[in-house]
Amino acid sequence: MRTLIWFAYFWGYLLFSWPILHKGLKALGRGDEATVQAIVNRHVPQWAGRLLKLAGVEVTVTGRENIPQGRPCVFVANHRSYYDIPLMLTQLDAPHALVSKAEVGRIPLVRRWMELLHCVFVDREDARQSLRCLAEATERVKSGHSVVIFPEGTRYKGLEGGMGEFKGGAFRIATRAGAPLVPVAVCGSRAILEGDGHFTMKPGKVTIRILPPVETAGLSREELKALPARLEELVRRQVEEMAAEAAGKSAS
Repeated sequence: MRTLIWFAYFWGYLLFSWPILHKGLKALGRGDEATVQAIVNRHVPQWAGRLLKLAGVEVTVTGRENIPQGRPCVFVANHRSYYDIPLMLTQLDAPHALVSKAEVGRIPLVRRWMELLHCVFVDREDARQSLRCLAEATERVKSGHSVVIFPEGTRYKGLEGGMGEFKGGAFRIATRAGAPLVPVAVCGSRAILEGDGHFTMKPGKVTIRILPPVETAGLSREELKALPARLEELVRRQVEEMAAEAAGKSAS
């Protein structure tokens, strides 16, 4: 029943908010970024936050003070579940553009809201298109807006506490824009959705740790090359620690 209610709200909100979306798209078309941001900042967290509540998700976030103020950054987070998307839209300082796989952009109405967020859609089967999307995301950051990317490139489906290898795309966005990287570690989201291999909602606890930013300006070629492995290790360490803490609490 929880899953049915969740999906009913998911689609119901998208349908009934069409007048708001239409207003935002018209503002986007005429270059009225202030109106677009006002709509996004009000309605996206509202929608995504209710999705979390309907699923029975309890979120604990630490480290918001590490998010740079007054300048854009590139958030890099491990990816466990589709539920990571509403988490990123609600638990950072504001909803930011997502670098998403192209398949998500084919979902009716969702793509239009993501256009208001200035999301970038990457076709992993098309190398040239992927390069264009990375360039688009870089320009987005250069223009003063932060982006969120999951550098594993897909959801990690192994045991809690594990994660995949970080690919280099997110890091090229940051280094070319001269923006800091902000590592984000997420633990527990897969148990909410997809934990049993099915699209069923289960109440649960998610822990998010936002780590201090890693500057990219002024790094040597060797330091730039080492960034993916460096950030992966920072996030992995936190994910393993959070998973161990969660396992200890459930056992006690």
